[in-house]
Amino acid sequence: MEEPAAKKTRSSPLLPDWSQLPKELLEIITDNVNCFDIVHARSVCTSWRSTFPFPSCLLRSNYSLPTFDKLSRETNEEGSYILGKIPYFLFRVPALTAESPSEYFFGGIGQAESEELPCPIQCSVKVKIQGSDSTFLKMNDCQIFPLGHQYRMFGWELKDYRGVAFLPLYKEGRGGEFVVLLNYYYGKLMVLTSVEMKWKRFEKLSETLCSNVVTFRGRFYVSFLSRRTVVVIDPHSLEVTDLMPLPHTGLNFLVPSGDDELFLVEVMVPSGDFDFNRFTCNVSRLDEEAGKWVKVSDLGDRVLVIARLGNVSFSAKELPDGCGVSGNSIVFTNWPQDVALFYKYGPYQGSAEELPDGCGVNGNIKTVWRTSRENSGVILNTFPVVALRAER
Repeated sequence: MEEPAAKKTRSSPLLPDWSQLPKELLEIITDNVNCFDIVHARSVCTSWRSTFPFPSCLLRSNYSLPTFDKLSRETNEEGSYILGKIPYFLFRVPALTAESPSEYFFGGIGQAESEELPCPIQCSVKVKIQGSDSTFLKMNDCQIFPLGHQYRMFGWELKDYRGVAFLPLYKEGRGGEFVVLLNYYYGKLMVLTSVEMKWKRFEKLSETLCSNVVTFRGRFYVSFLSRRTVVVIDPHSLEVTDLMPLPHTGLNFLVPSGDDELFLVEVMVPSGDFDFNRFTCNVSRLDEEAGKWVKVSDLGDRVLVIARLGNVSFSAKELPDGCGVSGNSIVFTNWPQDVALFYKYGPYQGSAEELPDGCGVNGNIKTVWRTSRENSGVILNTFPVVALRAER
């Protein structure tokens, strides 16, 4: 018997080939999903790699800047440095077991497009730990937190500078112009404008030693080692404005949290005692309208990280319990030891007489940001990425 026509032909509609979508539409799609989802997709096969453009937010912008003599600080006619804008991320590597310590990497990444490398290299990060060869760490299973961008000077030795800040000038008729502030060698502040392309000592602050220079909401902020204030520098006029004086002179660290908040961490050292475990901190946030710092005892889910070439912050709300890093804390990775110090707000364990004025008082107990005994960490590396092993 002849089968019914319906059974004679079996056809299934072909799935549409999404790779044939217009290039403009693919770019819109990639700009609205997590950049590392695109990186992972590019790692599937050669076809997918050629279809998806590399995420624009991961591309590194470079600027060629003139060199200058390290003694006279006069601009050289020959040679150049490269100022790189690096996408900066926090990577948490999955622990082998629930009891294993967590490992974190703070650092920038770039594009590896060599045809000699396999596709999976697209979701790997090159890591160099002291005492070992460079290795590629696969990022497929890592938790990844974007931390904005940081600027680095390539062609410099680490000992020659302590940080660099860059701001473009968005003004009619001045498209493409920019200003660079360089915290150079023992706190000397240098400035370069794209109009002149010459390095100069920032004369208005030439008598003070700079500790931090950052950008926040389109302006430069500078703290000092020998001055009880933070100043604001307008990038267009280079005019300097002092914020309200700080209560103490000491180690000050500026920590931007995107364009949402700017934090100031003041480290207080007990008289005659350089035991890092006994250091305490004051933390303040900037009240931009009032031009003053407001003390805070609660950072919410934020973690502030004080690092060698730039301070960052991130939200810990997506980190699992017991991973060694929690919100409302400060992590120092820049002390001259291979130990990471975690700070929490709470009662001071030492003598109250050691603490400076201005610490919170709860009954007869002084409360302050102090080292936390519930967390510990070991610094595995500080450059080009900060590698941290955190334990509880």
